[in-house]
Amino acid sequence: MFASAVFVLETVHLTPADLITGVHWSALIPASFLMAAVPGANQILSLRNGMRKGTKVAIIAVTGRFTAFTLMIIAVAFGLSAILQASTVVFNILKWAGVIYLGWLGIKTIVSSRHQYEHDGAASNEQVETSSAWVFAKQELFVAAANPKALLLFTVFLPQFIDVKGGEIGAQILLVGATYIAIEFVCASVYALIGGKLRTIGLSGKVKRQLDRVTGGVMIALAAWLSTERK
Repeated sequence: MFASAVFVLETVHLTPADLITGVHWSALIPASFLMAAVPGANQILSLRNGMRKGTKVAIIAVTGRFTAFTLMIIAVAFGLSAILQASTVVFNILKWAGVIYLGWLGIKTIVSSRHQYEHDGAASNEQVETSSAWVFAKQELFVAAANPKALLLFTVFLPQFIDVKGGEIGAQILLVGATYIAIEFVCASVYALIGGKLRTIGLSGKVKRQLDRVTGGVMIALAAWLSTERK
């Protein structure tokens, strides 16, 4: 991302001061915290991963989400927003990919909850640690990449806080995008921490299964809601 920002800066001859003063920070930061704190699909994943695998694994897993976000920000900075806004077909392809993936993930979470905690006890900790954090990072990446609402966050929401007088806004998109990622990381860490705390307080297998089912139900509900969205 840094290299891309430098490229844009060199192209439009903006100084670091121009970048900083061209952003409405007093509005961007609280609005970003509000957006990031709302329990969307990825935040629900952080909570679930924390509950299943622990806080550390859940925090490592968010690198997948932010890899997808970084690619989106770079794409938007170099003109993807115009394509998305102009093409209903592209938007609908992204939307239905997100609907299908979130629905599948929700169903999978509910189904797997039946057997996930059957052997709670001394052996469960070994089983919990057998899955790599990077498997969950890949899942986070796919959820973020398949959700067009995440892309619209960077094409519609963040540009509202930019004020460049007659200049290229690409560099500012990179700046506010990086700021949003930092804020979402804080919020994701809180969700992961809550999930990790739930894991350590000794919840019964039945309660854990119920929480997994609630998580799966939320993902299915998000998929249903996403299916009704229009560009």
